[in-house]
This record gives sequence, structure tokens and C-alpha cells, in this order.
Amino acid sequence: MNQADVSKLMSQLRIAVRPTKRNLKNPDGPEGRLLKLRKTVTALVKHERIELYYNRADEARGYAELLISNAIRHGDRHKATMELADYWLLEKQLVHKLFKVLVPRFENSNVSYTRMFKAPRDYPGMYYRKSVLELRGNPYPVLTPDNSQNRNLLHNVLLDEARKEFRREKLANLANKLAAETENATASTTATPAQAPVTETQTEQSKQAEEAPKA
Repeated sequence: MNQADVSKLMSQLRIAVRPTKRNLKNPDGPEGRLLKLRKTVTALVKHERIELYYNRADEARGYAELLISNAIRHGDRHKATMELADYWLLEKQLVHKLFKVLVPRFENSNVSYTRMFKAPRDYPGMYYRKSVLELRGNPYPVLTPDNSQNRNLLHNVLLDEARKEFRREKLANLANKLAAETENATASTTATPAQAPVTETQTEQSKQAEEAPKA
């Protein structure tokens, strides 16, 4: 069995799971903690971008990745996958969005289905890290600035200078090639002597010389 077939036998997370303890306490105990995670996954599928505390976003991200991965691998006719979707999505109309919108969007994706960014926190205030959790391909503006078109960045300045130097070298080689071809053409023209025009008398003499042996 090749590597491609092995990868289809089980779902796999495409994000790094840190082996650190998450301080997710809830007055209602473990059931309340799971309910909060289910609400987070539901909000992520519904809005495709949410802002929340870092610890809860980090844990809910793994469940969202697993849910989308199983939906892509098994489809909507797999009983266990449908039960998983029914458990994590509190709003049942989102099950249709999961299989009809998110699965076609991510079925050919080679990266993670979600992204998480650090968000600024209120100061002064309680020191709780905040983050933004989103699905890839959402309709909102991007959060990270596009610096590829900034001409003042160091790598863009170096690339511009490299392009200019390449053009200068290419034009210099082309000019040298044209100059060499011109010199060769001039030299060949000078070395070839001009031939005198052939007169009618010389033509008749040559014909008589060719007919003499035959006679």
C-alpha cells in the first residue's frame, strides 16, 4: 500500500498540538467546558472568523480541524461522521454548510483548514491572551498585511537592483554581439576585390576557346 492510501485510512491534524496544560475552568465542570467548546466550534463554522481567548481558541481549533477532516474523508452518508457533526454543531442548519460549502472548499487543500492569530488585549486590564480564529477562504479582509508590493523593503530593493544589473549585462552582451557582426561584415567586404565587367569580346573569345578542342 502506498503512502497516499495510508493517509486516507485515518484523519490527521494539520496543526501543531502543543503538549501544554490549558487552564479552561468552568463553573459547570467538564460538561460546561465541553458546551463552551461546542459553542466555539459552532460559531467558527457559522461566522468563519471569531475573536476569543487564546486557550479556548487553541483547543477548539483542533476539534474544528478534526470535524472538517472527517467530513471530507467520509462524506454525509457516514453515520459516525454525521453523529460527530450533530454533536459539535449546535445549530443544525450548519451541518448542511459543513458538507455543501466547507467540504468542496477544502477537499483539495494541502494545508490546515483554520488559521489563528494573536490579537491585542485591553490595557490596563486582566492579562488574558486573545486571538482570532478563522477558516481559510472566508469572505473577510485579510488580517496580515501584504508586504510583497512594498518597494521600500530590503528584499524588494535588492531584487530591483538585481533586475537592473541583469538588464545592463544583457544589453551590453547584445551590443557587443552586434558590433562584432558589423566588424566581420566590413572586413569581408574590404577583403573581396571588385570584379571588372565582362565585355562581349571576352565572351566570344571564351566560346571559341571551348569549341577549338572539339574541332
